[in-house]
Amino acid sequence: MRPARSARKRALFLGLVLAGEALLLALGAWQLRRLEWKRDLIARVEQRAHAPAVEAPDGSRFDAGRDEYRAVSVRGRFLNDRETLVQAVTRLGSGYWVLTPLATDRGFTVLVNRGFVEASRRPSRDWGRREGDTTVAGLLRLSEPGGGFLRDNQPSADRWYSRDVAQIAATHGLQGVAPYFIDAAAEPTDAQGPAGGLTVLRFNDNHLQYALTWFALALLLAGGAIGVFLRERGLGKLSAS
Repeated sequence: MRPARSARKRALFLGLVLAGEALLLALGAWQLRRLEWKRDLIARVEQRAHAPAVEAPDGSRFDAGRDEYRAVSVRGRFLNDRETLVQAVTRLGSGYWVLTPLATDRGFTVLVNRGFVEASRRPSRDWGRREGDTTVAGLLRLSEPGGGFLRDNQPSADRWYSRDVAQIAATHGLQGVAPYFIDAAAEPTDAQGPAGGLTVLRFNDNHLQYALTWFALALLLAGGAIGVFLRERGLGKLSAS
């Protein structure tokens, strides 16, 4: 009975080791795929963000995969009475993004993130509002549905934690709204206005480190299993003698 029981234990141990190796190697391979995806994303964002601005697309011509972070420009009039403040944390501190609809001269409306204002300025809303025809240049960004900061947007209470284009448009009764928003570029001549040009273009790229960690753990597991096998083999020889 003992040899059979010992054989079953060895088989179970070997099965667990192989399963662990498969899992660790799969995680390492997944991180390498993520690394390739992330570096491709970084290259695409850098190329798009620093290319000459193109005309902002309307909803029918918008393609998320092609247009995200693309430098765009658009002309129209701001609908200042339908402004939305979205909670934000930036390198300038905590406060709000100022999202203002722009009725374009091409017949559609687009939300423009004019930039950041400190929380202390919310009661007075003392940032400059642009009236009349104006041209906006910036980066095209994808909508952020669902909320943020682990909290859902609360339109009825005018509490916004993410730049959810569809939800903001519905709350303010906007029609023909493009399914994206524009992060406006900085305007050095508008010192009193929101601080634009704060789009974060740096992405964490730790996937190679994670991949090496998983592969190192797989190597340690294999080494430990071999050590256990050799130890048992040595003990077996001693007992046999």
